[in-house]
Parts: sequence; C-alpha cells; structure tokens
Amino acid sequence: MRKREGSGQGERASSSSPQDRAVYIISVAAELAGVHPQTLRIYERKGLVMPARTAGNTRRYSDKDIERLRMIQRLTQAEGINLAGVRMIVEMESQLELMRRRVEGLDRELEQARRRVQEEIERVRSRSRVGEIVPLSSMLGLRLRLREAEAIGRQQRRKAATTLPGPIPVGPGEPDGGQG
Repeated sequence: MRKREGSGQGERASSSSPQDRAVYIISVAAELAGVHPQTLRIYERKGLVMPARTAGNTRRYSDKDIERLRMIQRLTQAEGINLAGVRMIVEMESQLELMRRRVEGLDRELEQARRRVQEEIERVRSRSRVGEIVPLSSMLGLRLRLREAEAIGRQQRRKAATTLPGPIPVGPGEPDGGQG
C-alpha cells in the first residue's frame, strides 16, 4: 500500500500527479464514491485506501482515491467479493503498477543502451581505415586463388623434375671437356 503525507495545509499528497492531489474531505469523497463516510473509515482501517492527512489530521482524498473507492464498491456490490478479497486485488494492482513502472524504466534503459552501442559502432567505423577489416567473402576468394597458385607451382616442379637436363659441361667452357 502506498503511504501519502499531507503538505501541512492538507491540499497535496507527496506525489506530484494531478490525480494524486488530495483535495476532497471525507463527506465529499463519500458522496462522489456513493458510500457512507463511515464506510470510508472502515476501508481505511482495512488498508484499502490511504487518504492524505492535513496538519490537523483531517482526511483528504484525491481523484485516484475516489476511483479506487468506486472500484471497491463495484467489486463488493456487483461482483460479491468480500473486503479481504478486495484487499488482495488492490494489493495485486499496486504490485502490477510497480512492475509496469519498472518495465517502463527498463525499457528506457535498454533504449539508452542501444543508442550508446550504435554510437560506439559508428565511432569505431569512422576511426577505422579502409582495409583494416577484410570481409570474409574476400578471404574465401583469396584462399581459392592461393590454392590454385600452389597447384600450378606443384605442377611446374613435377614437370621440371621429369625433364632431362641438357649437356653437362665438363671443362672450362667446352661441352666435350676440352678434347677434340
């Protein structure tokens, strides 16, 4: 359950939302919600609603409180749910609202992280020189050309090994060894 505090003059809750502004005294809140003022006191004792308090300890209800009171009335009157069940529903709604806010915060954090990562990628790309990063497809083509060149080199070496050499010189500059 949320806890609110009065501002000293009893006109505001600690929250800043216009719906959270506690301005209605108990008789007006009871009339707006369609219940007796004593019923509002019971709901407060059961923890179903927590009105703000003025410096003089007077209850002040907000539009959000009035919405909650109407929901409680609908659940008890139209749906036949007892106050213990209503309290569980109210608590679950409060937890659900907290989770929604947390998810919204996490969504914002995730979006900020995505922007930072994208900015970092752009920064790295702008600082890198062309040729520092070689695409994989280029490397695969280069590997194929290297294999072809190696195969040609092996063929040339085999051919050279099977070919007989010409005359072997025996003497100084003469092919027949200087006899003749």
